[in-house]
Amino acid sequence: MKAERQDVWVASLVDKPGSLAGKLAPLAEAGANLGFVIARRSDKKKRDGVVFATPIKGRKQIAAAKKAGFRKTKSLHSVKVEGPDKPGIGAKITAALAEAGINLRGISAAAIGRKMVCHIAFDTSADAAKAIRIIKKL
Repeated sequence: MKAERQDVWVASLVDKPGSLAGKLAPLAEAGANLGFVIARRSDKKKRDGVVFATPIKGRKQIAAAKKAGFRKTKSLHSVKVEGPDKPGIGAKITAALAEAGINLRGISAAAIGRKMVCHIAFDTSADAAKAIRIIKKL
């Protein structure tokens, strides 16, 4: 399996049609080929939301991201994992991390054809680094 760190960028959203499109369009215009985007409403009463995106690379993409209101998060340490899609692979990964005493902040995963890709978030850079070493041994 392949495991690597990825910086995650975050921006606030207004809970209304077009808000997410307005955040993503400048990234697309700057040439960003996003491998992961997740957006959600934070609180229905406040009518706001949040979007996370990765990767954003290079001066042009970073400038576009900042102009659109994105910032690189310092509190979320993400690892992208890619490998073959096999039954139980998610259980195997999460069990190995649990055995090592690593707590997950979040996980998003998908199977695409015969491959799986997941993004795992950790609270610390040290946990992310340790997770990479563990996952690469699986």
